[in-house]
Amino acid sequence: MSGRAPLELAIILPTLNERGNLAPLVDRIEAALGEGGWEVVVVDDNSTDGTAEEARALALKDPRIRVIERIGRRGLASAAIEGLCATAAPYAAVMDADHQHDPALLPDMLTAVREGHADVAVASRFVEGADMSGWDAPERERLSGFANRLARRLTGVELSDPMSGYFMLRTESARALVPRLSGIGFKLLLDLFATSREPLRVREFPLKFAARRAGESKLDRAIAFEFLAGLFDKTLGKFIPTRFALFGTVGAAGVVVHMAVLWVLFATLGASFPASQAVAVLVAMSFNFWLNNWLTYRDLRLKGARALLRGWASFCLTCAVGAIANVAVASLLEERGLVWFLAAAAGILVGAVWNYALSSRFVWGRF
Repeated sequence: MSGRAPLELAIILPTLNERGNLAPLVDRIEAALGEGGWEVVVVDDNSTDGTAEEARALALKDPRIRVIERIGRRGLASAAIEGLCATAAPYAAVMDADHQHDPALLPDMLTAVREGHADVAVASRFVEGADMSGWDAPERERLSGFANRLARRLTGVELSDPMSGYFMLRTESARALVPRLSGIGFKLLLDLFATSREPLRVREFPLKFAARRAGESKLDRAIAFEFLAGLFDKTLGKFIPTRFALFGTVGAAGVVVHMAVLWVLFATLGASFPASQAVAVLVAMSFNFWLNNWLTYRDLRLKGARALLRGWASFCLTCAVGAIANVAVASLLEERGLVWFLAAAAGILVGAVWNYALSSRFVWGRF
């Protein structure tokens, strides 16, 4: 063990419920790189399957493995950033822990960056020679292709696969960009290229994208929401805070629901305006809770009837003052002669300001 080569390469593995994949992946990395000169940095987002405990057990036997367990912090991109900042290795690779990324590419990628042929080596699913037959997910393949085209158009990044999660660069270069990275979303590579003031030279390596070895994929339709959030942050985030934009997006959908319920009860069924507004507020609030749980905070998503009911009640309680202000302001304005939908909009605006401030601080503030 003492005769190993000096540390040269860190492999950053952001993980969430990947316990069964770690040990076999370390074996594959060793088969590709040999015994020395590398380390694995597992950055785990408080997995429920014991991934961090498994990583620590492996580290007790193998000093080339280190563990960062994050409590109250989530996200693939931000996990990769923490790993890049935690290693002393001059070079770092970011890859998935699910065995879809082939460690056999690591030596050639390292050579390209070390010898100055590229600033970033990228394992691409779309360059000539790549193979995705092992993925067997045509819907996600089409989604990845669309996301890549959109990313290139909006950011000007000329890559066959800007959404790749498998790449390598000098850690010094990565750390220089960290203060300006958004850390939002699930793909750090796009963030790096969009943030760098100087064009980064790239060399792409064809990736044989394999099937997941164990566990379940964490990708779902909410990934598209994170992708759009990341693009927003890199384009308009300097003018409008991304968190506020996400909150506003969910809130805007809630406005549509609110107005639809109000129209049915008040304008169609003839119920009193205060009662109709109160019901509309409750329905819209419930809808906003569901959408936030599914999209905005999907990594902290509540599951099961009991957890959902408790979460819904907490959300409604937190926003109760905003809801009361909403109904009171809207009812007062409607009584003073303001047309009903404008009165409702004014109430929504007052409630929204309160809800954003309070829920940002007390409901999801620590995350």
